[in-house]
Parts: sequence; structure tokens; C-alpha cells
Amino acid sequence: MIRHAIAAATLLASAPLAAQATTQYEIEARYDRALAAGYKALFLCSAIANAERNGASRTPASVEAWELAGIQAPLDGIIDDLPYRIHRDGSGELRSVSVKWTDDALPRMAVHNSRRGCSQLPIGGAPFPIVTKRPAFQRDRAALLAPAKELSGSFAKAFGPAYGEGTRTTAVLAMRDGRMLGEVYAADFGPAVPQRTWSVAKSIAATLVGAAVQRGEADVAKPAQLGLGLNDRRTQITIDHILRMASGRYSDTPGNRTNPLYYGGSTVAETALHWPLVHEPGQVFRYANNDTLAAIKAIAVAFEEHPPAQFFAQLGMRDTVAETDWRGDYILSSQVWSTARDLAKLGQLYLDDGVLPSGERVLPEGWAEYVSSPSGPQPDGAFGYGAGFWLFDKSEGIPSDTFAAMGNRGQFVVIVPSLNTVIVRRGEDAAGHRFDIAGFTRDVLEALVK
Repeated sequence: MIRHAIAAATLLASAPLAAQATTQYEIEARYDRALAAGYKALFLCSAIANAERNGASRTPASVEAWELAGIQAPLDGIIDDLPYRIHRDGSGELRSVSVKWTDDALPRMAVHNSRRGCSQLPIGGAPFPIVTKRPAFQRDRAALLAPAKELSGSFAKAFGPAYGEGTRTTAVLAMRDGRMLGEVYAADFGPAVPQRTWSVAKSIAATLVGAAVQRGEADVAKPAQLGLGLNDRRTQITIDHILRMASGRYSDTPGNRTNPLYYGGSTVAETALHWPLVHEPGQVFRYANNDTLAAIKAIAVAFEEHPPAQFFAQLGMRDTVAETDWRGDYILSSQVWSTARDLAKLGQLYLDDGVLPSGERVLPEGWAEYVSSPSGPQPDGAFGYGAGFWLFDKSEGIPSDTFAAMGNRGQFVVIVPSLNTVIVRRGEDAAGHRFDIAGFTRDVLEALVK
């Protein structure tokens, strides 16, 4: 009797296990479909809703042709076939985008908050009510300014393969002495059409840290509130360490892809803060989204009274939106949407050493020197690194004081203090193809100093 009971129990226990058994390949294939759907939902939501916020427009076909084309494998082979729906309220304002990815789970969703852009729900997450309404506004915009004659050649070349096969430029702009010298846009874009900044957001994050320092709400020399206790060396990691990509923490891939947060709907808290230490802080350069996210988390209390939108308004960057995870934490390693003109204003702030045209100081004196100083461990390759900004200290033919915000798919804000110049290039470059920003910068500067 006992043997029969045990045998029966074993059969009952093993049947569900056999039915649920699957291979690692099947699990990863399913996860990739979920990521691709999340990517599609978020980009359709952000590109369309943030453009409409600025009084411009984007169509789904335009987003599919630019933001959703040329993306990384394996998502590129999945994303086109995933059906989507765009949901609007009675006033016509975009509320959410849903993308079906399987028959046995809820669609992936991105939800729109008119004050914070779009947030991606976790896999299997259901939408929640959002009551914010897009504020009505009248915004005066300067007319499109054709490039000065000396710039027309290099600007035209930027829209072809001259600076890299597989690159796709959407906007170029140059300013000198605080005056715009010209701008050119691809057909689907324009002065009011924002794009995701990708890792240019890291430089925006460093700027927001600087603003908190100026207000007395942060100190880059103090711990970044990582780690769990006295025996945890992560408590010794400072904000300066993480701005310089020198926390010493482990990250799972070079460049720290952060797919669970960017496309999977996980949160900043559960994705970026828990990684263990593998080097002493300040000793090794390791480019990681997690470090920038940790820097912003360290000053998050300041955002209660001084949110990023308030700072953008001070700079006149009114077409810029910093988006959050679904819990409300800013994804300031990547998920900011901005225009070429707004990014030029960011560059100009650094040329003016953190002082607004009104005379108000919003960054500490010398902050531009701080972020462009290679005082931490340095990366291999063509560019050095400061605190949230890349350095052109190894580039021939370019002033050695040049520094830049750089992001995936060809986002660049190049700042040249010695020539009082800002150069912006936006793109949607195909995965594996790089725009030669050093060559473009060199050509633009040579044209300006002739």
C-alpha cells in the first residue's frame, strides 16, 4: 500500500514538470520576443507623444523607419512582425501603446504621462490610470536657419556616407559665440521633433548632479549611498567614482546593456543598485549604465523640489523630457527625449561655465572643468573620459579642451571651449555602424576658422 501510494504521488508530481519542461533556448527566445515588444511599445509611445507635446508630430510609419530600424540583434529580426495598438483618450492625447508578443500573456505596454513622457510596464503588467493632461501652450520658435556658407559642405556630407557607411543623420546644428550658425534636418524631423538621447542622458545626469551641488544638496566627494552596511565596501563608492565610471562594481556585459530596464520593464532600484564590487573604487574604468543610474538615485531626494523639468525650463530646454521607470525613478542613463536646439543650449551652458544669460549661476564655478577633467581611470580607445562626458584629448586636429556628450545610434553634443563652439549631430545609425564624430567635428571647425 505504501509503495503504491509513493508511486502514485511520484507520477502526479512528475506530470506537471514534464508538461512545463522547456529548453534554455526556448526561454531566451520567449524573453527576446518580450524585449522586442517592449522596445516597440516604448519607442512608438515616446516618439509620438513627446513630439505631440512639442506641437510637432510623428507617424508610426516614421518611427518604424527610423527608431525601429537598424536596431541590435536579435530584436531586429522580431520587431517588425509584432502587431501594435495606439490608445488615445477622448481629447486625442496618446495614453498608451500595446504590442502583442504571445498568445498566452498580456501585451507589452508603454503608458504616457504628459509631464514625464512614457514609461514601460513590466512584462505582464496591466495599465493603470493616469490623470495628467498635456498643458496647453503657445511656443514661439525661431525659423529654420540654413547653415552659413562655410558650413554647408560638411553639413551636407553628414547626411551621406562620408562619415561612415550605415549611418543615418537626422539633424546637425552648430553654434558659435552663443549664436546659431545653421541647422539641417532629415525629412521626418525638425526643430521641435525630439529624439531619444540614449547616453547623452549621462551627461545630462552629470549636469543635474552639478545643479544639486550648486544648491548645496549634493557633494560628489561623499558616498553615493550604495552598499548595505559597515562590512560592505560599496559604501565607500562616491558620487565622483560613479560619474567617472570607476565604481569598481561588476556589470554583466561590456557597456552594461541594461536590457531588463530599457526594454523589459524592470525598475532602476531592482536593476542598477545591487551589483557587487570586483575592484577597489576609483581604480578601474568600466562604462556602465548602472553607475549613472546610481548617481541619479543618490540625489533623488532633490528632485522632490527640483525635478529635471524645472532645470530644463531654466535653460530654455522646453522640448526636453526626462522619462522614468513605472515606479517614477528617472532613467537618466538613456531615456531622455530632446531636440537638437535644446541640446545646443546644454552645450552653451558649459561654454558659459554654468551661468545663464540672466546671470544666474546654476552649476558650480568650474563645473565645466570638473566634468572635462580626466582625473579618473581612463578607457582604451580614441576618447578619454571625464565625469559624465567624453574627451577629445587624443584627437588630432581638434582643440584638446574639446569634450562631448555621446549616445547610442549617433547622438553627439560637442563642446569646444577654446573656440566657443557647440556642434550637435543626431542620428539613427544602424547597429554596428559608427558616425565619425571626430572627422565631422574637425571639418566643421576647420570651416569656421578659415
